[in-house]
Amino acid sequence: MEAIKERIPVAVLGATGAVGQRFVQLLARHPWFRISALAASKRSAGRSYQESCAWLMDTPLPKEAAELVVRPAKPDLEAAIVFSALPAELARQIEPRFAAAGYMVCSNSSAFRMEPDVPLIIPEVNADHVRMLEKQKKKRGWAGCLVTSPNCTTTGVALALKPIDDAFGLRKVIAVSMQAVSGAGYPGLPYLDIQDNVIPYIAGEEEKIERESLLLLGKMWGGSRVAADFHISAHANRVPVSDGHTVCLSLELESKPSVSQVLEKLRTFRGAGIESTLPTLPAVPLVVTEEADRPQPRRDRGAGNGMQVSVGRVRACPVLDIRLVTCVHNTLRGAAGGAMLNAELLAAQGYLD
Repeated sequence: MEAIKERIPVAVLGATGAVGQRFVQLLARHPWFRISALAASKRSAGRSYQESCAWLMDTPLPKEAAELVVRPAKPDLEAAIVFSALPAELARQIEPRFAAAGYMVCSNSSAFRMEPDVPLIIPEVNADHVRMLEKQKKKRGWAGCLVTSPNCTTTGVALALKPIDDAFGLRKVIAVSMQAVSGAGYPGLPYLDIQDNVIPYIAGEEEKIERESLLLLGKMWGGSRVAADFHISAHANRVPVSDGHTVCLSLELESKPSVSQVLEKLRTFRGAGIESTLPTLPAVPLVVTEEADRPQPRRDRGAGNGMQVSVGRVRACPVLDIRLVTCVHNTLRGAAGGAMLNAELLAAQGYLD
């Protein structure tokens, strides 16, 4: 791991949206990165960030961002790293232009997650998948690179499954999500649609959870990624919660551990052999809750400044083997914070050189 001697200039694409604002909030106090450029749509470009942005975060708009003039999302920004909070249809057009021009693009978009030469990374789960960048550069001829972070719900699933899969082997996974309205972006869903209601459908979400989990828990073989071979079925639901995605998991395992053995693996999980010196990386990725009625989004989404995943209700399953509940802060660990961790990982491993 390389030491970062001075703060690295970074840009945010889609800076005025909800996830873009979360990037700005986190970057304002980041020890390795400094905001050097903010980009958004033509409607916002040319005005100061303060003028063009309806600030939604629970902390004041950072001074270092407020007076920056919002730029168009073109690869002429003074930055080494670009964080993308663009919608998928725009990301597919714009992100490759930045990667080709030499920027390290850390994307929160779904546009390139399934590409066979684009790493989909949670550092504690599959940091070794950064090796895919060698093939990416050869195939695409880019001077820079593109790395993606997973869907916010998948993050809470994959982090909990990783130590269990490593120790006991996954065969089947049933995942039932209860997802916060902030996952739909701002302004989210109409009040009369979500209040006093559960919506048992989120377009594309179940497919993302299933496909991304297999990639994240897959292995590297000969410089290529090989997806995991367990079976996973997801049910995605939108619920009237502001922030924090909760997922109920039922697992069939290769070996048949006791509940106490599973709890031990969850409590002692520290990641996939990466250094704990990344500034946004929690020393303990998973918080195991002891109470019978936890985790709960209102009480547990802020664990580790929103960067830890809470796991609880670990118990035997009468149909499969083990069942448990996870909770992840969807806009912190599941979105901006996850992409920021990926940037820290790549910077520490020398990918900016």
